[in-house]
Amino acid sequence: MLERLNQAMEHIELHLDRPVDVAELARIAATSEYHLRRMFSALAGMPLSEYVRRRRLTLAGAEVLAGRETLLEIAVRYGYGSGEAFARAFRAMHGVGPGEARRTGAALSSQPRMAFRLVVEGSSAMRHRIKEKPAFTVVGPKARVPLVHQGPNQAIMDFVRGLDKPTLERLEALSDQEPQGIVAVCDDLDPSRAEGTELDYYHGVITDAAPPEGVSVLAVPAGTWAVFTTSGPAPQAIQELWRDIYTQWFPSNPYRGRPGPEIARIRLSADGTEADAELWLPVEAEGPRG
Repeated sequence: MLERLNQAMEHIELHLDRPVDVAELARIAATSEYHLRRMFSALAGMPLSEYVRRRRLTLAGAEVLAGRETLLEIAVRYGYGSGEAFARAFRAMHGVGPGEARRTGAALSSQPRMAFRLVVEGSSAMRHRIKEKPAFTVVGPKARVPLVHQGPNQAIMDFVRGLDKPTLERLEALSDQEPQGIVAVCDDLDPSRAEGTELDYYHGVITDAAPPEGVSVLAVPAGTWAVFTTSGPAPQAIQELWRDIYTQWFPSNPYRGRPGPEIARIRLSADGTEADAELWLPVEAEGPRG
């Protein structure tokens, strides 16, 4: 997987002066567009579109300083329809406009080319299982919240604190299958998975029972799920598990992510500092790797 992903990275470098076709990148990487975006975001720490933008502005910066072409010619080459749009993007990355950079020879920022490799750390195996699951529903209160990669998600914490205990107890009684009990469900995430983009957050149960009035319902079709478990400090252990799944497990296993909700069953210690967690991710088997 990583070898094919690096071939896709080389394709980006050869096409920075024209629109980058994500479908073609996915073909080169021998995976789906959905999984490619997820993999890239997890491995690179930024969305694929942001990396392409920063690489273009890095090359554009070098050409601005070289002074051989007009600023408008450089802007058009790297996909900007006007000098004003180019200047805004250039300043956002480099902290200075292209005209001023050319006049003063200012120091500019740089986005290095990326290549990926698998680094195996430690000797403990990642605990996981593959589960075929029939269709089910998620039932519970829902909120639209921002995505947070590191540290507590205050919007989710505030939402959960506002839920009354009797409602949660009634919901928990409806839980009739794995993962059991109250779960956290994230759905409708932005494909880029960029920090601050929004998602639907459900605080409810997995069930086939009829839902009570006043709660949201998410129908989930039958499919394959990869189930991971971890224990450790909250929320770091859970966020590190997310990272390890995409940087270690997916590159080493014949599965890729597929669209669908992501489900976490989290049980906190009495003081809230430690967590036992089970993470369910929708996956599908990859085709033969060429």
